[in-house]
Amino acid sequence: MRRHRIAAIGGDGVGPEVIEAGLSVLSDLAGREGFTLDVTRFDWGSDYYRRTGRMMPADGVEQLKGFDAIYFGAVGDPDIPDHITLWDLRLAICQGLDQYANVRPTKLIGGMRGPLRPELGEAIDWVIVRENSEGEYAGIGGRTHAGLPIELAMDVAVFTRAGVERICRFACETAMARPRKRLTVVTKSNAQRHGMVLWDEACRDVLKGFPELDVDWKLVDAMAALMVTRPGNFDTILASNLHADILSDLASALTGSLGNGATGNVDPSGTHPSMYEPIHGSAFDIMGKGIANPIGAFWTGAMMLERLGEATAAEKLMNAIETVSRSGPHTPDLGGQADTRAVTAAILDATRRGRQ
Repeated sequence: MRRHRIAAIGGDGVGPEVIEAGLSVLSDLAGREGFTLDVTRFDWGSDYYRRTGRMMPADGVEQLKGFDAIYFGAVGDPDIPDHITLWDLRLAICQGLDQYANVRPTKLIGGMRGPLRPELGEAIDWVIVRENSEGEYAGIGGRTHAGLPIELAMDVAVFTRAGVERICRFACETAMARPRKRLTVVTKSNAQRHGMVLWDEACRDVLKGFPELDVDWKLVDAMAALMVTRPGNFDTILASNLHADILSDLASALTGSLGNGATGNVDPSGTHPSMYEPIHGSAFDIMGKGIANPIGAFWTGAMMLERLGEATAAEKLMNAIETVSRSGPHTPDLGGQADTRAVTAAILDATRRGRQ
């Protein structure tokens, strides 16, 4: 029997709730599809920080290296500065395991209803590829003269030719595997005249090796507008760490709820485990109410299964998500009154029945 070792990190807020919902579905699927998920749970996050002064143990990244994949809930706590919760857990894992490709699919699945007119919303079918290791989130910078009128803080956006080339190559391969074979490269080289000019140059060099691709270029501000007004123009979208972070949240909101969004933080080489997470964040305002939307966690789980080589199980889970998104039940963020448990039960039922 095929066996996959999964590190489960619920994290903060509603993260543990949706991760446990996801694990119940994934484990049930595994039992019926002939493989095993060997899950190890880690209690890392803000509560761990309150107990220990750290978001995870000093050797946390080393502990994760022995797993096949990481299933991650959320990070963020209103009582702990965001730069601590993010940098000392999620980003520490992404950078420590060289998960340089962040992959965010976006589509109005089943009966999802977003804020756009139906004919525009139905045209959304994107994969956003985000550079996940450098750029504006490289962590280079500092502060000086604290508390004085001349206090200074600086963050340096770091772009390396190797880093840009590898994410562009991954985006090209992603686009080539999709029917439209269309790639949009997002830039801001008209204003960021050093890092983003290198971005453009390195991408152009990589693109020479993919003559079959239909490629266009967009400035990030124009891209934000066009994703709303002309969503059918786009398919695979490549952007830097900061730009894609913003655009992918916009993309998820266009599906009707951030709770629908799924993400994979991927090491394409397979040297290290990749990490999969719903994008909605910790949502402390609804923590413990049992109404968190688990669709993003299920979709994220399907991405993880596909990466693990369990394509049949991944397809069955996506079909179940389509079914429940179309017919309900729906959580309050999608206009319904169901709780997390009811949606999870409906997904389980749909996977068992195999209905579409």
